[in-house]
Amino acid sequence: MFRYSFLIALLCLVSCAEKPSKEQKEKVPPNVVLIFTDDQGYQDVGVFGSPDIETPNLDKMAAEGLQLTHYYAAQAVCSASRAGILTGCYPNRIGIHNALGPDNTHGINASETTLAEMLKEQGYATGIFGKWHLGHHPMFLPTRHGFDEWFGIPYSNDMWPYHPQQGPIFNFPDLHLYENEKVIDTLTEQSQLTTQITERSVDFIKRNKDTPFFLYVPHPQPHVPLFVSEKFKGKSERGLYGDVIMEIDWSVGEINKALKENGLEDNTIVIFTSDNGPWLSYGNHAGSALPLREGKGTAWEGGQREPFIMKYPEKLKAGKVIEAPMMAIDILPTIAEFTGADLPTNTIDGKSAVKLLTGESEDSPQKAYFFYYRVNEMFGVRYGKWKLYFPHRYRTMDGQEPGKDGQPGDYRMIDMEEIELYDVVNDVSETKNVADEHPEIVSEIKFMANGMRQKLGDALLGLEGSETREPGRLNEINQ
Repeated sequence: MFRYSFLIALLCLVSCAEKPSKEQKEKVPPNVVLIFTDDQGYQDVGVFGSPDIETPNLDKMAAEGLQLTHYYAAQAVCSASRAGILTGCYPNRIGIHNALGPDNTHGINASETTLAEMLKEQGYATGIFGKWHLGHHPMFLPTRHGFDEWFGIPYSNDMWPYHPQQGPIFNFPDLHLYENEKVIDTLTEQSQLTTQITERSVDFIKRNKDTPFFLYVPHPQPHVPLFVSEKFKGKSERGLYGDVIMEIDWSVGEINKALKENGLEDNTIVIFTSDNGPWLSYGNHAGSALPLREGKGTAWEGGQREPFIMKYPEKLKAGKVIEAPMMAIDILPTIAEFTGADLPTNTIDGKSAVKLLTGESEDSPQKAYFFYYRVNEMFGVRYGKWKLYFPHRYRTMDGQEPGKDGQPGDYRMIDMEEIELYDVVNDVSETKNVADEHPEIVSEIKFMANGMRQKLGDALLGLEGSETREPGRLNEINQ
């Protein structure tokens, strides 16, 4: 009898140990998956209005999670945008401008804290599978900035000898594929990259299912040159560009399926968005930002307003659509709050959007967002429903012959000579300048812009900020 009672008690203890309490579950920090595409337009997802590209996995993710319809990339170009989402800073604060290339000798500074470094301090496993683009020299690689492992390319996939303007304009070296800090291949075509990145991501999830992890998936596609595997070639009504988006959608589905199969779905934050708008000069090989104005390389809505889908079943209600503005700089502090991580010691610009995402608040985490481009030029400000633009030069394909089949068309440059103001909620395509009708709004935004100029500067006015920091730079020791 005693032996029988002892066995019952022992089985009870084992059973209790196998089933953690609700309190214990809540103490397990969430996994984080950030899927980041390249040059994808606002409209290039089914739930964001695509008329001719099927994205069933992204649509399902939106139905099970939430959409942000006024989400902005940190800047309208590759490297700067990535710097913003990974550090919580305006890119110009940390000295990252434009798109870094093979000739650049600078990159992200070791003193900056990336999302990976922040979460690694919390005991997270960290992996990146895809495009890095924050410096290609050893001291700048992702494995030196918080990532345990990396498979991918160091900069944009068009920075290779097969660029359509190689010779007359560019002189790109070979494009290498990396495994951590080792070159494992020299790319002459890229049709298997999306599949390889997906397989690596799924494997990373399986290998780290018993520990919190941060998985960063910065796809090189749909940046030109476009490449797709045989399994999606010719599947879309939108030609090769649509095929590429369908394969990315498949990749999202594979990652979410792996989370579910490993019992991680409920306690994982999954985010899908893009680095900037479509590269319109490439015509039928470019995405669509409609109904937004313009695309990549501009501060107009089509340049930085991106599709954004987020899923976190344990904390976020399904099927919610949020219209309040948010920017990539807010991602790091938001994840910090969700995971209990400490914020970087350096000053950052982002603020947590947890209250907005959970429905506790309907307000944007920030009073205003500032739109910089080129080397520290302030182009505009988003404030409530208003978007104000300062005089600047921008590019457009309006009235120009578009590119075709991988060849770019020529942009036309336009000089904006006066301040322009748009109601981007009721005039989503930015067709009516209402600056003269709302002088008080113009004055209020100008006041906020001047405050930011004191901190970060404005090259358009010849102003240097007091809070900017230097990027990392090569020296003899680190080469």
